[in-house]
Amino acid sequence: MQVEASNFVTIRQTITITDKKNAFNAQLKRDNSPELLTKADALFERPEYVDSWSLKWGDLLRNKRSTLTDKGMSAFNFWIRESVRVTWSGAHRPAMNDLPVYPRPLQDPLPIWIAVGGNPESVVRAGALGLPLALAIIGGEPRRFVPLVDLYRRAARANGHDPAALPVSINSHGLIEDDSLQAADDAFGAYAYVMAKIGRERGWAPPTRAQFEAERGPRGANLVGTWLSAIPPLDYEHELFGLRRFLIQMSVGTLPHETVLRSIELFGTKVAPIVRAEVARRSASLDTVGSRD
Repeated sequence: MQVEASNFVTIRQTITITDKKNAFNAQLKRDNSPELLTKADALFERPEYVDSWSLKWGDLLRNKRSTLTDKGMSAFNFWIRESVRVTWSGAHRPAMNDLPVYPRPLQDPLPIWIAVGGNPESVVRAGALGLPLALAIIGGEPRRFVPLVDLYRRAARANGHDPAALPVSINSHGLIEDDSLQAADDAFGAYAYVMAKIGRERGWAPPTRAQFEAERGPRGANLVGTWLSAIPPLDYEHELFGLRRFLIQMSVGTLPHETVLRSIELFGTKVAPIVRAEVARRSASLDTVGSRD
């Protein structure tokens, strides 16, 4: 599958049964339009696509540490990012000898992120592999996670990777509305239900409203409130981590569709432009100071 980014996304190739593939390609030649995306999605969902992918790469793509170990994870990372052709001998299919690797990524190299929580071993592994870090902060004070990011960058440097070239992402919960109290009321019920359920599995106490309120403050982990109140926590986390990406999960639990859509709109049109401008201003200031030095 080749994906080209312009005003829309064009799917050039996929794996499916022959008649469906030929019909899709024939229409692609006639009509290179966004409407074809729905047909591409349908092709991807066909069992033939899943079966062919599973048979071809299944024993390699089960990339859990218990299956592949750190050495296997490193080999998987190198293979999927760097290889154009692959020779592979696995346990569940005939060996592959100099076969092409598809789909090829649009990005070069393909960005593969390692998602971690608060486990030091996980951040060391991500740094040793030289992969971007996606750090989940879903409660407490973000400053507590600074040592983990520092450890990640030290591990990267110790393994020959440039920490400055490895982006860090913070992934958190949030809900942006026009009224702060309404956002908190809407978010808390669904949030409390989900977190209590997870807590029963992992040994956490159920969240209280007081804890929730503390964690949506200027130094808290959750972006729940108005678009104005969401800006200081993001600025704060950028100062702490030098993050390059922030991922917000707005639908923690079940929320009305229109509420989530409004939250996305406010985040995209109000919060993101201001935060980007502030980050650019800081970067320019640092460049200016560096040139004077």
